[in-house]
Amino acid sequence: MADILTSVFRTFMSQTDVNKDVTMDPHSACSALLPGDSSVSSSVLLLGDSSISRSLLLLSAVMAASELGVRVVFFTQTQIQSLPVSLQKCVPSPESLKKIKFSYPRTLGDLLQQVAGLHESQNTSPTPPSLIIVDRLEGFLGRETTQRSPSSAPCRLIASFRSDVDSEHAGGESSATDPILDVLDRYFQMRCTLDRDRSYEAAAAGLKELWNVYLSATGITEDACPKEREDRPAAAPKEWQLSISPDGSMEFKMA
Repeated sequence: MADILTSVFRTFMSQTDVNKDVTMDPHSACSALLPGDSSVSSSVLLLGDSSISRSLLLLSAVMAASELGVRVVFFTQTQIQSLPVSLQKCVPSPESLKKIKFSYPRTLGDLLQQVAGLHESQNTSPTPPSLIIVDRLEGFLGRETTQRSPSSAPCRLIASFRSDVDSEHAGGESSATDPILDVLDRYFQMRCTLDRDRSYEAAAAGLKELWNVYLSATGITEDACPKEREDRPAAAPKEWQLSISPDGSMEFKMA
């Protein structure tokens, strides 16, 4: 699942980083994603500021629909009033947006019922979704499996969650005292953590906001056997820097 997020980061990468890495294909992460590729982590838990998380989730949904051509279901409790500024500047095709279905369950029970019915023919046209996104999972939890045909592409999941516990450890790792987050870690293979940069350098940069983005956990570890490493797409960078301009546009750099 880190492949889609990494593709988002690279698509909105700063021009300085693009020039620095001349061998990089902006869509390499997407092109490496093939149906049935079990080496790609299927779920990511996105930790951090809710508004930034929603923008990243929307960018991921559009990237998956437009670049991968897969169907996406986006669950959220609150209506989406506008697209992120970065998307407004490069509007995707209407056809790709048709592959994204927005759903607004109000309770955890509603969410579970809708997810459980995604494989049913009346809810899928013509195939089940290959990406499920859950915005602000903490709202459904109330601080309160889907059958697929053998030929279907693996389904991935991205969910955002705002923990009450501030990140304290180096590299954006949580102090792991939040009991709900401890449970969620059993089900999500990766974390993508947003950490606000409040340093003097960040303030001197004159940006509205500067964030450090950390990818961690099993999805990008290097301890796999040689054969698995050969079959796996190139490892994604583990640290990125996100700058948000006063107009709301987002730009990523490799840390």
